[in-house]
Amino acid sequence: MSNEEQGKCWIGFDLGGTKMLSQVFDAKFYPLSRRRAKTNGYEGATAGLERIADLIRSTLDETKLSKGELGGIGVGCPGPLDLNDGVIIEAPNLGWKEVRIREYLEKAFDCPVIIMNDVDAGVYGEFRFGAARGARCVVGVFPGTGIGGGCVYEGRVLRGKTGSCFEVGHMQIAPDGPLCGCGRRGCLEAVASRLAISSAAIQAAYRGDAPHLLKEVGMDLSKVRSKALLRSIQAGDKVIEEIIKNAARSIGIAVGNLVNLLLPDTIVLGGGLVEAMPDLFLENVRKAAAKRVMPSFVNAYQVVDARLGDEATVMGAAAWANYSVEHLNARKNESLTCAPNE
Repeated sequence: MSNEEQGKCWIGFDLGGTKMLSQVFDAKFYPLSRRRAKTNGYEGATAGLERIADLIRSTLDETKLSKGELGGIGVGCPGPLDLNDGVIIEAPNLGWKEVRIREYLEKAFDCPVIIMNDVDAGVYGEFRFGAARGARCVVGVFPGTGIGGGCVYEGRVLRGKTGSCFEVGHMQIAPDGPLCGCGRRGCLEAVASRLAISSAAIQAAYRGDAPHLLKEVGMDLSKVRSKALLRSIQAGDKVIEEIIKNAARSIGIAVGNLVNLLLPDTIVLGGGLVEAMPDLFLENVRKAAAKRVMPSFVNAYQVVDARLGDEATVMGAAAWANYSVEHLNARKNESLTCAPNE
């Protein structure tokens, strides 16, 4: 009998740079309880692991579930990760290195723990429950401070031998373009992330080309959030609209290349920028992608906006934990069935 048939519950956990979210789901992935807390990564990895465990316990306490009723825990983590050993190799935004998160949580809750890249978790969530439900192949592109990507192919998260892959943000778009944080030039992140957009917007404000943005945020880069950019456009700052369009076109170039490579039936765009101005983003991504895909592919895919918001990572992590545990148990049972008689 499968874990789902036994009515096990599943926990999805989103470990972010500033906040973390824990959510409990029943066997049919109906949400039972959710709790949020600050990550406080500066306190160190040991304290961080304790905070993660405490948040999971408090989420369980709300539902009055015991550890024995847990089928497993899925954790969406910033990377790079060692997926096989369940280790956060490095999380620069947290200041953590070589954190054995799976081992710690399995000891704390006595159940299987699966870690995965946080963007992979979000894309899997959209595949299972959101904008890409039922797709054969889905690619996710999520512009934020960087640009994350993920792919689910025939129901499984595409990954490397030991770590996550699909670093869409580091596809080279402009060979002689600006320097990226990775040390290379012209990466998609360097021209189309929110950080790149915000930098260009501040320059426009400084030149006097974006008076409404200047009035709202001044020269403070940290205040140039997605909604501030939207308000600037709505107030008449045409140059900000053009900056957004240029970023979306660059993402469209990457999407076109990915279509030629994988022919996904669904491309999901997510993140705060897309949520704030979906029509502007989708229109320009679609147009730029259509100019670059093979003619026979033009009508073979769709570009859509994400539907789950903050829920995507926790739902995807919980569902992937369920999938992974179910398939691991199936393989074990198959091995026992096929074992030679002694």
